[in-house]
Amino acid sequence: MTHLEKIYKEKIMPVMQKEFNYSSSMQLPGIEKVSLNIGLGAASQNNKLMEEAVAELSAIAGQKAVVTRAKKSIAAFKLREGMPIGARVTLRKDRMWDFLDKLMNFALPRVRDFRGVPDRGFDGRGNFTLGIKEHTIFPELEVDRVENPKGMNITIVTTAATDREGKFLLEQLGMPFKK
Repeated sequence: MTHLEKIYKEKIMPVMQKEFNYSSSMQLPGIEKVSLNIGLGAASQNNKLMEEAVAELSAIAGQKAVVTRAKKSIAAFKLREGMPIGARVTLRKDRMWDFLDKLMNFALPRVRDFRGVPDRGFDGRGNFTLGIKEHTIFPELEVDRVENPKGMNITIVTTAATDREGKFLLEQLGMPFKK
């Protein structure tokens, strides 16, 4: 059991049960998975860029990333069906908890002029998506070796029924939301 998961089970679960008046511990929202995604439109012409993105995302996640491919051909973007357009990885269980701990305690505070994460990223069902402008904030990457800084999306999928429950859960875990 990881550090953050232990905090969730020992400290956060009782607080949430009291806050939302759950009759059973099975009703408590938890985190199901974390999905990381790097979209690279320019990689359809540059294969080296795609390999670089997959290697960097794999290093950040601690798990092999997969290449995402175009579902449709779009002439305006010079895109044909099946061309590589990004990389993604889905984390669950211990790797998910380790990544969240690293994100909230090491990576986000490294962002220049960081004043908190905006809470606009909720989808209405308690899931939260966070966009990062540069993936070099993660400690696994050496900033000097990264040729092309890339943006990435991090989606935290919870079992919460509402945004309020999802936000409360993430706040208790230590997500630094803007005040």
